[in-house]
Amino acid sequence: MNRHRIALTVNGESVEAGVEPRLSLLDFLREELGLVGAHAGCEHGVCGTCTVIVDGRTARACLMFAVQADRADVRTVEGLAQDGRLNVLQEAFWNSQALQCGFCTPGMLMRATELLQENPAPSFEEIREGLASNLCRCTGYTFIIEAVLAAAARLREAES
Repeated sequence: MNRHRIALTVNGESVEAGVEPRLSLLDFLREELGLVGAHAGCEHGVCGTCTVIVDGRTARACLMFAVQADRADVRTVEGLAQDGRLNVLQEAFWNSQALQCGFCTPGMLMRATELLQENPAPSFEEIREGLASNLCRCTGYTFIIEAVLAAAARLREAES
C-alpha cells in the first residue's frame, strides 16, 4: 500500500499520519482523527455539509485529498468551542433555533465563521448570499441568517 506522510495542524493540534493518496480530507478527519462534525452529504461538493476551514478559507473536505492538507492549518466545527464553551456563533445558532436537524449546521457554522471574518457587519442579504453555498432542507434559512446577524452584533459589542 502506497502511503504518504502528512503533517498538519488540526484545531490547533499538530497531527502526523501516513495516508493513502486517494483518502479524502473528510474521511481522514472522520475516520483517522475521530472528528465527525463535518458530514458526508452529497460527496460532490454541492451541499456544504463537509465544510472546514483550511489555511483561513472554507473548503469542501469531501473534494480535497488529505495529502493536499499537508502542512496546512485545518479547523473543524469541533475547533470552534473554546475551553468547553460554545463560541458566540454557536450560541447564536442555539438561541435562534437555527439548528433544526443539525446535519447542515457544522458546515453552516464554518462558512459563517469565514463570512464574519471577512465582513464583521454583514447585512441580511450579504449573509444570505454568503451562505448560499451551503444547503439546508429544514430551516428555510431565516433562523440561520438571524443567528449570524445576532453573532455579528455580539462580536461587534465585544470589540467596543
